[in-house]
Amino acid sequence: MRNLEAVELGLREALFRDARALLEDLLNDPTLPVPEDAGRPGEKCHAARPKEALTLFGPAALRRHYYYSAKEERGRASLDRALGLWAGYSPGALRVLCRAAARLRFDTAAADLKAFCGLEVDGRQIQRIAQEMGPRVRAIQEPLPPFEHEVGPIPILYIAVDGTGVPLRAEELKGRAGKQPDGSAKTREAKLACVFTQTTLDDEGLPLRDFESSSYVAGFEEAPDFMVRARQEALRRRLSAALISVLLGDGAAWIWEQGAKCFPMACQILGLYHALEHRLELTHCLDPDPEGAKALWRIWREPLLADEVPDVLRQARERTGKLAGEPAAGAGKHIAYFEHNRSRMLYGTYRARGFFYGSGVVEAGCKTVIGGRRKGSGMLWSEPGATHILDLRCALYGNQFDQVWDRLNQSDYLRVRLADPPPQAAQAA
Repeated sequence: MRNLEAVELGLREALFRDARALLEDLLNDPTLPVPEDAGRPGEKCHAARPKEALTLFGPAALRRHYYYSAKEERGRASLDRALGLWAGYSPGALRVLCRAAARLRFDTAAADLKAFCGLEVDGRQIQRIAQEMGPRVRAIQEPLPPFEHEVGPIPILYIAVDGTGVPLRAEELKGRAGKQPDGSAKTREAKLACVFTQTTLDDEGLPLRDFESSSYVAGFEEAPDFMVRARQEALRRRLSAALISVLLGDGAAWIWEQGAKCFPMACQILGLYHALEHRLELTHCLDPDPEGAKALWRIWREPLLADEVPDVLRQARERTGKLAGEPAAGAGKHIAYFEHNRSRMLYGTYRARGFFYGSGVVEAGCKTVIGGRRKGSGMLWSEPGATHILDLRCALYGNQFDQVWDRLNQSDYLRVRLADPPPQAAQAA
């Protein structure tokens, strides 16, 4: 007996070959009613012009009317439009290709598609498809209705915002300030907003994020424009129906400045991790002895979690007054950070009210939605290329990819129908 894998692969190829033949017969049926499949004034009809379309079963040969206007120097194929073909790819093939492009490097996506689906597409072509389809996906995603399970009032709606650097090509970063020794930049910040809801608490009274309630927007826009997009996403997710809205972020000034404009009624919360991080750095400035700094860190932990930031600041100022030079300057910087964010650090109150007060959701989003595809070894992106992949990944990880593609491919333009069942079968059914 032949190797089982060889049998399996042979059967798959035979099934795909038969499926292609069936699909070709269906789409090349001369009785298939195709809208607008008639010549317009000034057009010349080229009957049965061949075209190969890549489908989920491989390349299928089409024969359709092609109309060309010499005056307008433009041609059209009504069947191509009715079927939703794009650049020779069927809607089903495009969906799979874009999903693969969103998850994997283009060359890896090409290899996996060939291994898993038998589709042979060059990695560079997958890149081109992603660049073309990314903007279309965003255009459809932005006006989508809210998730079907979101009905009635929303107890708490969160808008969590953060950013992370993405490596771009040198020409994309020319003249941009950065953290390199010479002041240049190797990356550009991609901003991410995650909108999610919370309805319940767990057995310990800790908040639970509603299942599959996270949606994302991401991009390289300036802060005002990006926060407007975040607001549009929150409005789409029924911000107006939220009993409480919360804006979560780190200490970046642009989040709070623009957030106050776009979400004036939201409770602003500084992620606890960032507060603890600055507290740790502050204690090292105040006490150069590691053990002393660690002890001070422990002393201030409970007050920080009990809405007693003013008391911590008072003690920190007293200690800073005894310092000079760099330690004093460093401590003053962290004290200013706490002063600026003290109204966003009422962690005892947030805990009592059952709020999320950590920024882990959006930080995980930065790692997954942005970093998982943007920060691979040796990757250097153009801003448009990175943006188009971001659009695909936001739809994918925001549980909207299939909904977007259903709308993208939804059309009453052409209804392809298999043959009606025999009368006896219909009656039995």
